[in-house]
Amino acid sequence: MKKKLKKKIGQLHLWLGLASGLVLFTVALTGSLLVFEKEIDQFFNPEFYNVAQIGKKKKTIDYCTSAIQKEYGIEKLNRIIVYGDPKRTLTIIGKDSKGDSQIFSVDPYTGKTLGTMAQKNRFFSIVLSIHRNLLMHDIGEIITGCSCLIFVFMLISGLVLWWPKKAKNLKQRLTVKWKGSFKRINWDFHSTFGFYTFLFLLIIALTGLTWSFKWFENGMYYLANGTTDKPSAKVENPVKIDPKLDKTDFYQHIYHKTDSLFPDKGNMQIRMPADTINSILVLKEHLNFNIPNQYSSLYFDKYTGKNIVVRPYESSSRGDKLKRLIYPIHTGSIFGYPTKILAFIVCLFAVTLPVTGLLIWLGKRKKVKTKF
Repeated sequence: MKKKLKKKIGQLHLWLGLASGLVLFTVALTGSLLVFEKEIDQFFNPEFYNVAQIGKKKKTIDYCTSAIQKEYGIEKLNRIIVYGDPKRTLTIIGKDSKGDSQIFSVDPYTGKTLGTMAQKNRFFSIVLSIHRNLLMHDIGEIITGCSCLIFVFMLISGLVLWWPKKAKNLKQRLTVKWKGSFKRINWDFHSTFGFYTFLFLLIIALTGLTWSFKWFENGMYYLANGTTDKPSAKVENPVKIDPKLDKTDFYQHIYHKTDSLFPDKGNMQIRMPADTINSILVLKEHLNFNIPNQYSSLYFDKYTGKNIVVRPYESSSRGDKLKRLIYPIHTGSIFGYPTKILAFIVCLFAVTLPVTGLLIWLGKRKKVKTKF
């Protein structure tokens, strides 16, 4: 009975692997690049991320945004990112008259624009889109999501197939016979390193499901909080009509107010609402936590700049805190370079799995044909 079950699992492992192999190859390859996205981008575009010289005093955020809006015809600001590192440039994202999002790098000490690029043409924006939806939007998200589910099954079924019948065969399963034939090396490489990377790949795959399926995210909240309820990421703006107040230092006021409430060193994002209903969201990252993506949230009236809601990190539910851990766990950035290097290596190995699996299948087909 066990032998028959294992055979059926093996057949499912084979055919599901062949069906999802190309998608897995693409997602794993782009994922390995995204692990070191910041490092690669900053290496090739240092002037976009760092100022040539640290000045004595920074220009106001409003001075920098006004200069960009006038020079480049930006009609709507989407996001402003202020970094805690004095060497870092100010990042401003806005939409032009055609509705295309543009990214600007600004020297905060001079207000001078150091670089600009269309967000859709940015290399890593394209890589991320391939990783999440194969450049096919909603349909692509379904394909990658289903492939991720298949990969979870492949990992578990692969462990079942790898598991030796007898304890004396364990040593053989834990090593690659490098002096063997190509067929043997390929089989050992696929199964042995599949075992060693099993847990890490399973964690990466499961965390990746958060972006693919709402039911998975709801399940995560239910496990953490006992309910699927979670606070909305949006807060309705209390003022419905723009009172046309003096807004000379509007964003600078929001920045100072946030910094006074949360003085810890950290980067800050000011996000403007995409609609006419909701307020401005500000995220203040807490770098002193030693784990990235941990932040407090504040909401400001988009017309008056008045602080509406304050949500400190400490007041977040267990579900919210767990969700904020998903991204650093998935990308390997949770404990800095040691886990990033580990994530990079296991992602590169995942790239080889469809290839070595295909070679195993072709070898079996060739063997069957030679019998006739």
